[in-house]
Amino acid sequence: MKILIVGNGGREYSIGLAISKEKEHELFYMPGNGATDNFATNIKKMDYESLASWAKENSIDLTIVGPEAPLVDGIVDIFKSHNLTIFGPSKEAAQLEGSKVYMKNFLKKYNIPTARYIETDSIEDAYKFIDSMDILPIVVKADGLCAGKGVIIAQSKDEAKKTVGEMLSGKAFGDAGKKVIVEEFLDGYELSMFAICDGDDFILLPAAQDHKRLLDGDQGPNTGGMGAYAPTPLVDEELYQKVKDRIIRPTLDGMKNENAPFEGVLFIGLMIVNGEPITLEFNVRFGDPECEILMPLMTSSVTDMFYKAATNRLKEIEVTFSNQYAVGIVMASGNYPYGSSIPAEIIVDEVHHEEIAKNTHIVYAGVQQDEDGKLLATGGRVLLCIGVGESIKEARDRAYLLCGQVHFAGKQFRTDIAYQAI
Repeated sequence: MKILIVGNGGREYSIGLAISKEKEHELFYMPGNGATDNFATNIKKMDYESLASWAKENSIDLTIVGPEAPLVDGIVDIFKSHNLTIFGPSKEAAQLEGSKVYMKNFLKKYNIPTARYIETDSIEDAYKFIDSMDILPIVVKADGLCAGKGVIIAQSKDEAKKTVGEMLSGKAFGDAGKKVIVEEFLDGYELSMFAICDGDDFILLPAAQDHKRLLDGDQGPNTGGMGAYAPTPLVDEELYQKVKDRIIRPTLDGMKNENAPFEGVLFIGLMIVNGEPITLEFNVRFGDPECEILMPLMTSSVTDMFYKAATNRLKEIEVTFSNQYAVGIVMASGNYPYGSSIPAEIIVDEVHHEEIAKNTHIVYAGVQQDEDGKLLATGGRVLLCIGVGESIKEARDRAYLLCGQVHFAGKQFRTDIAYQAI
């Protein structure tokens, strides 16, 4: 098959890396990053209409869209209008992530468990709702896409009001914050679950847990994610079944009812409260860094999963995973998440220990090549060190040993990834 992957981050790199190991496909990235050309061909940035024409001219059999922005912008609709096979939701279905207001109202309409909330563009209504709340902290969310950073957990009513004011004024997140959600804080533990959907059917993948805060002990600012592990021991078959019956099935049925069948990855952000799953949010693509740890655990064909989902044929396949665990550690640039960093050369020591060489790998994200072909860290989340093992501890220890082999100026990473499970 000829496969095109849209995106340039660690999520997209890990999907391509898994597909490349099948050794049956020709891979392309738009735009890709400084390391994806190790196993694929990067093509230049182009608008979605031009990209669809390119895909047609080059007989691309399957396109996989990684990030949320192209999905919310309608890339799937454009490709389908050219009779191209593409994995991802339509523009209308992508509103489940593109608008938190749409998502919360959808959950309410179809009786899918979620926190008590108000959605509004009125500062007075938001303040009234905040004053009526008995429990602290209070969660305030910007309506639109904010690259995973548009959720503020306010520790006081005054802080919640200040946050609402900054969002509605456009000061905090621009147009993405012109409508807000204010909702009750749920006291439990968070999980990420991913369902591969074809509009009618779905396959639920093993649950993962990520670490959003920059610093050890879940301190510091929120980030796009500093590490993750899977599968998590915090989930049993009963909880998986509750998620399937109470959240995923009614979501797929509801989206069909809205004339926007959901195809692609449904990423369910969950809070588990007294054993019951409550929906925090939906995203319409793989989480990053969760994708990077799920891909190496898959033992069935990664390509087959994406292709069958994109052609409404999930019923034909079984998706299987190894019994191992995977842990991913994000290495970020020195100024992340506050600002850009000076590009720095990445040096990876040769790994002499066979156990580490066989059970770890690097996933590249924020990297570029210079004119001499050297790989540079260019800011943000630069790369992930992935470890696989028979236990979470073994996988984590291997991942951290690989971290010790990777060097670039200003590198920072958490030292406690997977601490909840260990």
